[in-house]
Amino acid sequence: MSDLIKKAISLGVGLTVVSKEKVEKVVDELVKRGEVAPSESKALVDRLIERGEEERSVFKSAIQEQVQRVLKDLNVPAKSDISALEGRIAVLEQRLAELEGISREGTQPVEGIAPDTHTD
Repeated sequence: MSDLIKKAISLGVGLTVVSKEKVEKVVDELVKRGEVAPSESKALVDRLIERGEEERSVFKSAIQEQVQRVLKDLNVPAKSDISALEGRIAVLEQRLAELEGISREGTQPVEGIAPDTHTD
């Protein structure tokens, strides 16, 4: 296998950012130079594209893992943590509204909760 073909195949990692059209152009150039048989060009393009997609997937996973690690190290709360806290706040707001409603109706004030004295 020629050096040019070896370089093209080793560029599979670089295919994470290369379009199919660019791969086809490189392979067409290899065909013109006689480095690849025309009958093999489609298979080579397909292999290079497939390898690029695999590398892209591996790269994406690695980046996601690294970002998660950094966020954890910085103590940034996860979306699920924030959602759980929002739910708890909503429950507390509802309970507070109910308790304020009871005290406004002229019944006994609830212990530990000051009556709302401001006027609208």
